[in-house]
Order: sequence, then C-alpha cells, then structure tokens
Amino acid sequence: MTDRRKIAMIYGVVAALSVAFLAFAIHLGNQVPEQDPPDFTAVGGEVPKVFFPIAKDFDGVNQAGRPVALSELKGKVWIIAEFFAVCPHCAVRNGMELKSIYDEFKESPDFHAVCISVDPLTDTPERLADYGKALGADPANWWFMSHPNEKETHDYLEGELKFMRVRERLDPLDRESNGRFDHDMAITLVDREWNVIGKWNLFGARSEEGRKMDPLLYDKMKQQLHDRIREELEKNETAAAGGDAP
Repeated sequence: MTDRRKIAMIYGVVAALSVAFLAFAIHLGNQVPEQDPPDFTAVGGEVPKVFFPIAKDFDGVNQAGRPVALSELKGKVWIIAEFFAVCPHCAVRNGMELKSIYDEFKESPDFHAVCISVDPLTDTPERLADYGKALGADPANWWFMSHPNEKETHDYLEGELKFMRVRERLDPLDRESNGRFDHDMAITLVDREWNVIGKWNLFGARSEEGRKMDPLLYDKMKQQLHDRIREELEKNETAAAGGDAP
C-alpha cells in the first residue's frame, strides 16, 4: 500500500468517526432550546384559581387505537401537554417531567394525563404506542392522542387551550436536528369542571436562562404544580365522600 493510499484511508476513517460523533452529539444535544424565550412572569407567586373555561371538545385516537375525546375527562383532574413522537427533544425535555407527575398521581382514579401530537400525520397509533410504552403510560389514564387533521389540531391547541403557536421549522439543518415543529413545552392543568387553572413551563425554568434568573425557580414551579394537582384531587375525594363541594 502506498503512502498516499494510507493517508487517504486514515482521513477516511477520521471522517467516518467524525460523522458518527456528530450524529451522536445531535442525538444527545437536545439541550439547545429552539423556542421563544420562556415567560417567567409571576413565577412562584399566587396562581389564579381559574384561568379560563374550555368551551369546545376535541377528539382523536389514543395509543391503544381507541377513539377518545377530552370531554370524557369531565369530573377528573388532568394535565395536558403538546408533543410529537419523532421530536428529538420531547422525551428528554418534557417526557420525564410528565412521567414524574404521572407516577406520583396515577393511583388516583380522578387523575389523568394527556399528550396531544402536533404532528398527527406522522404519529400513528403504533408510533404513539411505542412512545407511551417507553414512558410506562397506561392508556387507561395517560393518553398519547392524535387527531387526523393537523390544522384543526393546531387551531385547538392555540385557540382553545392557549398554547403558544406551533411553528414549522423550514431550515433543513434546524429541522433535522430539532424536529419538524417548534411547540409549547408547558404543562397545563385542568380541573374537574373543565377549567384551565394553571400552566407551568418547567422546561423553561430548568433552562440556563431560568436557572440564571432564579436557581430555585424550577423547584418552586414543580412544587407549585404538584401541590395544585394534589389540592384538586383532594377536592374530588371530598366530593366523592359526600363532603361539601368546593
């Protein structure tokens, strides 16, 4: 083998290793947020008892292939978040956060969790089933839900539930490393009467910007959300036991 061929082979190996390392870095590089700067206004302060009522229903298919509608959750306390199964960030950024909440409250018959896909054209029930299984979600009380129409989905999330606008990434490199959509990472809490009673951006509080603003911001927000869920569930238990309704 000539020296020139040896050098070419060495450079080829280095290039291949570089590509592999870059792919692995992109896979793990979910730390770079692509959303607008999070709004931390009044974080840690008093949470309004009711933000706004939900007026319109929304339906779709969950990870078990069953047709479901949000109206089925009237009388329950539920959290709802946006996601899409092929997002390279959702599981790390918010999936573990949602799982932590779910694991704490899943034994309550009044608690439910919902994740609505912002990419319903891609997120088939099979893909949603794999995603839910990875997070230990029981379809009985944690739906990964997909509505067949993408525009109707986005309109409902933005107009009815007041999530931030879902934005499609157009730059090919941005899209490849961060997924097709930039979407709201907040977790919304809904009471048994179908009122949105709070919205917590734990991802934003956990970010570098959030930590700089207040190192304890994330802990305070998480405690606030968990306390509010617990408070609402206790109301349900009191009502079910025949106590005074709130």
